[in-house]
Amino acid sequence: MKTYKHLYPQIWAFENLLNAFYQARRGKPKTPELCAFEYQLEENLFTLRDELGAQTYRPGPYHNFYIHEPKKRLVSAAPFRDRVAHHALCNVLGPIFEARFISDSYANRVGKGTHRALARAQKFLLQNEFCFHGDILKCFPSIDHQILVEILGRHIADDAVMNLIRLILKSGEGILADEYAMQWFEGDDLFAAVRPRGLPIGNLTSQFWANVYLNELDTFVKHTLRLPYYVRYVDDILIFSNDKQELHHARQEIARFLERLRLRLHPRKQRVFPVRTGVDFLGFVSFPDRRKIRRENVKRFTQRLRRFQKEYSAGEISLAHAERSMHSWLAHARHADSYRLRSKILARVVWTAPPAV
Repeated sequence: MKTYKHLYPQIWAFENLLNAFYQARRGKPKTPELCAFEYQLEENLFTLRDELGAQTYRPGPYHNFYIHEPKKRLVSAAPFRDRVAHHALCNVLGPIFEARFISDSYANRVGKGTHRALARAQKFLLQNEFCFHGDILKCFPSIDHQILVEILGRHIADDAVMNLIRLILKSGEGILADEYAMQWFEGDDLFAAVRPRGLPIGNLTSQFWANVYLNELDTFVKHTLRLPYYVRYVDDILIFSNDKQELHHARQEIARFLERLRLRLHPRKQRVFPVRTGVDFLGFVSFPDRRKIRRENVKRFTQRLRRFQKEYSAGEISLAHAERSMHSWLAHARHADSYRLRSKILARVVWTAPPAV
């Protein structure tokens, strides 16, 4: 197994930090924090470089807030300065692990994404009669820091890099503690159940490390179980086969393997079923001959659209902002057989101009 040394200087190199700044800024609103960092960009990057180089860098506190779509989740936003450091780290480590990831893992990877995952699942369901659909219970809150560090350490033989990884992991300790009930797994030692766990939702590093962690499962399914029709998007797993018993066996083997990672399948979100009844995946329900948008997805969008109409009429948002969000969803909806649905929604859209001042 190849290991990598002398990586740390690449992380704190000024050119990497500058690229990391542009990556952290891309697509983000111009918050006061971002503007302040950018106003003294060179000075801030040199300070960050010096702290990383001297190993005196310390992450700041997270800003935590809840989102409620599609379900209530605690999101943790690191300070902008730390987000630059996260990008700098992932710029160096990403290519090392990307080369080890299977092609059918689709979340948070360049050239992948939801629509490619859907297309792959559609191709597999056309070739098979049955599907196993599983979901990992409380995936991000459950990830065990010690196991993650061991996995990363198999390939990273640079103590300074591993120390930075531990530092970022420690900065997120306890944030998701309320999301996870203490559990014992077969083979646990006395202290395993109280070890640090959990990756803050919202961190670039969390997304990357979740892929590293679950690549263990991907490799097990593809190379040990030898199941070729496999798709994973974060904690959502699909396996297709023409043999129903093969899928029931796979479910049992996956459940056993996940225990090694101190993870479990969601007890109510794992089943084997005929593909003709529809595969509910990433907001769509796919059938052999068509694809529909999940009803809850349509309901959330129509509620959001009504809210935008009211906010525009009250002068609280611009027409451009409202239409941009609407057209973004409609573009997403085009990945289903939804022409009539989209026409119906568009026919009801009326933008009432706000009162003149």
